Amino acid sequence: MIDLSILAVRRFRRGEYDRLVDLGLFQDERIELIDGLLVEMSPQGARHAYAVRQLTMLFARAVGERALVQIQSPLALGDDSEPEPDVALVPPGDYSRAHPSHAFLVVEVADDSLRKDRLVKARLYARAGIPEYWIVNLPQRTVEVHRGAGADGYSSVSTHGADQVIRPEAFADLNVAIGEIVPG
Repeated sequence: MIDLSILAVRRFRRGEYDRLVDLGLFQDERIELIDGLLVEMSPQGARHAYAVRQLTMLFARAVGERALVQIQSPLALGDDSEPEPDVALVPPGDYSRAHPSHAFLVVEVADDSLRKDRLVKARLYARAGIPEYWIVNLPQRTVEVHRGAGADGYSSVSTHGADQVIRPEAFADLNVAIGEIVPG
């Protein structure tokens, strides 16, 4: 393999990436734009899909018209990133011409992607001002709650087990029983 660290790498801008997507260039690929780079997304196993479905049903019932529940769809974060989080609660609006650029809460479900979700995605979401980010850690049956977004990451990270209940800051009336979203 070639050592790419000595080469100048040309990064994509979000607008360029969107045009390539519109042209159908990546139809059979699971990729997302992170810091200007095309990054492969991990395939989804049954446990991953289960957690996403559980969160989708829970959030859709609970938030009503206060937010849109967006599933594995793009967020337009700055000029160089368009991640596709597993679940995002975004402000209500018409997104027929542009992807949402803000979310109240972003959730990534992690099995094989845990390291990327902690190191890369957490920094990306914090830098974009996403106030709250959850990582559903399937191997440990926990949820990591990241709050206090800033340029250097989140100032607060707490871990909650399968026997606990958590609440999104933007929707404090919503109780999320972790045991109901992580398969046993």
